[in-house]
Amino acid sequence: MSVSAHDRQRISAAIRAAEAGTSGEIVCVLAQASSDATGLPILLAATAALAFPWLLVAVTAMPVTRILLLQIILFVALAVTLCLPRMRVALVPRAVRRAIAHRAAMEQFMVRGIARKKDRTGILVFVSLAERYARIIADEGIAARVHQQEWQGAVDALVTHMSGGRIADGFIAAIEACGRVLASHFPRSAASRDELPDRIFLI
Repeated sequence: MSVSAHDRQRISAAIRAAEAGTSGEIVCVLAQASSDATGLPILLAATAALAFPWLLVAVTAMPVTRILLLQIILFVALAVTLCLPRMRVALVPRAVRRAIAHRAAMEQFMVRGIARKKDRTGILVFVSLAERYARIIADEGIAARVHQQEWQGAVDALVTHMSGGRIADGFIAAIEACGRVLASHFPRSAASRDELPDRIFLI
């Protein structure tokens, strides 16, 4: 799944509209996967490839050169298959996947400069597709006044749309919900100014 240039423009417009009524700011990040670690898939492929010749030796009289060739083919085929994003993620326990995705979200919160906003009223809308993870992270200025549960409606809207493959619609629904929460707690004033880009980051 991907986001087209047109969808990115729609998301940017939704961010600007949501921020028009609040001093808070919204940053969106869409990650294809939160981790590109290939250690476990390679280890599994290597283990299977190492065990495979012993099986062939036990049940066939195949020449050594052919066994070695099959061993290499098996390793490459398994390594390529298990390193596919969905396969790689499926090998990791759900709790570990969520922990990895959460760490990636926190890293993006810092990388995108949300914590550098002067009044600390920025939020991150983060989605990691491979891990099927969605999270809204609010800076301390917001977290002190808005309970995390208030963001659940935005997360639910995001997940509902994305389960049907409508990524852009999911982000827009979440942005609109977040905008309402922010406007109720942090209405826009004459002193409000935008410090963060009104866009979605794709990683």
